[in-house]
Amino acid sequence: MHMPRKLSAVALSLAGLSAFANVAWAEQTAPNIEAVVQDGAKQVMQRYNVPGLVIAVSVNGKQQFYTFGVASKATNAPVTPDTLFEVGSISKAFTATLATYAQAQGKLSLSDTVGNYEPQLQGTPFGKVALTHLATHTAGGFPLQVPDSVQNERQLMDYLKDWRPVYPTGTQRSYANPSIGMLGVIAAKSLDLPFTQVMEQQLFPALGLTSSYYTVPEGKMALYAQGYDKQDAPVRLNSGVLGNEAYGLKTTARDLIHFTELNLGRGEASPLLRKALNDTHTGYFRIGPMTQDLIWEQYPYPVELKSLLVGNSNKMAYENNGAIALNPPLPPQQAVWVNKTGSTSGFGGYAVFVPAEQKAIVILANKNYPNDARVELAYKILKAAD
Repeated sequence: MHMPRKLSAVALSLAGLSAFANVAWAEQTAPNIEAVVQDGAKQVMQRYNVPGLVIAVSVNGKQQFYTFGVASKATNAPVTPDTLFEVGSISKAFTATLATYAQAQGKLSLSDTVGNYEPQLQGTPFGKVALTHLATHTAGGFPLQVPDSVQNERQLMDYLKDWRPVYPTGTQRSYANPSIGMLGVIAAKSLDLPFTQVMEQQLFPALGLTSSYYTVPEGKMALYAQGYDKQDAPVRLNSGVLGNEAYGLKTTARDLIHFTELNLGRGEASPLLRKALNDTHTGYFRIGPMTQDLIWEQYPYPVELKSLLVGNSNKMAYENNGAIALNPPLPPQQAVWVNKTGSTSGFGGYAVFVPAEQKAIVILANKNYPNDARVELAYKILKAAD
């Protein structure tokens, strides 16, 4: 991982906010990026009352970190590149990577069905769903969340046994935690370890991640940002069934920008891991302006901002959207904008990378604010990062 050469702190007065900005340069930052980041962060924090924000930018493997405000209003601890944030559904990209990593090792095939790995679901409609559909939100119609009545593994299996598709598999995209959650369970099972254990003991070390957790260790709690809900009350994630697999990751801007760089083909990775990362960029369905990869979402590049806003809209997240299958699937592309948003009750994140330009941006905040604002900020920053 490329580490910054030096840190310098600059005080930023934000109207209506008691916030400070720290800027860490990996290399000399272009003035236009500096202005875009500072102005953009200030506007977002003021408009949405965001206590703390970190922005990581990578251009050709050179990293810059910009940190603003506080990780906790109670302690006034400043945000740093090593502050732990809940990243919500960005977690799903790591779950998909575990599945392709297992596939690269010959432990599973994404073209197989659920029933191949979960004997108790054989013969059920869910048992007939291919793993690819679990990672593309096209299983046939799951709710966004696992029902509240499902509190343990036995109840989960009963729920999945009773599940019936709302529409034919592969025809509609319904953004859903239950399906990607089960992909994580199956991928981990194929590697003979529980999900959290295989991620923290095998995949994260293989990726070179040093500060990524599902349960933050006691010794790292001081780095864990306090999240704030819409009423500005302090809140942190209370993960439910399949929560870790779907939205439970806590990580830092430093780890997450490193992960995006690996997805750009940079950094050190074994051939198996490199294949796994690359395989998550295969396109399987077209939904409006967006192509659905394995969790990642891509757009032909250059891309217009309005297309990104449509693809990251509430309609895309909360409604069924017609999916056009790509046969054969679209091989990984270079001239694409690849992104993923993620939120919990008290946090909001965004990760994007453009292989053709070798650029990546990560934005993490301890407030859940609209996706539009995240996309617009990242779009401005990437355009300025020349």
